[in-house]
Amino acid sequence: MNTQQTSVLTTEHVASTVPGPATPRAAASTDQFVRELYAEHGTALLAYAARGLGNDLHRAQDLVQETAVRAWRHGPSLTLSADGIRPWLFRVLRNLVIDEHRARAARPDVLHELDDAVAPVGDGTDRALTVQVVREALTDLTAQQREILHHTYFRGLSVNQVSELLGIPPGTAKSRTFYAMRALQRALAARGVLG
Repeated sequence: MNTQQTSVLTTEHVASTVPGPATPRAAASTDQFVRELYAEHGTALLAYAARGLGNDLHRAQDLVQETAVRAWRHGPSLTLSADGIRPWLFRVLRNLVIDEHRARAARPDVLHELDDAVAPVGDGTDRALTVQVVREALTDLTAQQREILHHTYFRGLSVNQVSELLGIPPGTAKSRTFYAMRALQRALAARGVLG
């Protein structure tokens, strides 16, 4: 861990989050305790937390920081030797990871932050643009193709109704509809709407 990562938990943060002695000597000893804790165990704790949280590094850093605060609270009863504090730190961190999983299971998932989300506005702009592009594409079709599409898609008539209206067999109405749709798709693709 580099200096920026190890100094995530500063003296000011500890002093502001946990009540304790406000003397300069106490602040210096707190800072020294936290620096030694991060130097000895920070990398391993962060890797363990990140692995337990599905590689969510930011949340893992938060839990490692909370572990350091709890170690500071229990400072007099803990020693910085690897045998004394390391198992305790991993137990605390393990419990925090489990608590995090339980908290996530108890509340619904948030897919995106509101600041990052782009909410669609129902002002009809998309519909107006789509209508304009389709109208332009329809001008590329023949009159017969436009007529068959008008009856089948815009008026919503069935193939049998269109065949009776136009006086053509149902198979011819189906065929004309198919080729008219194909021509419309090509016209829309030429305008960059369909690929």
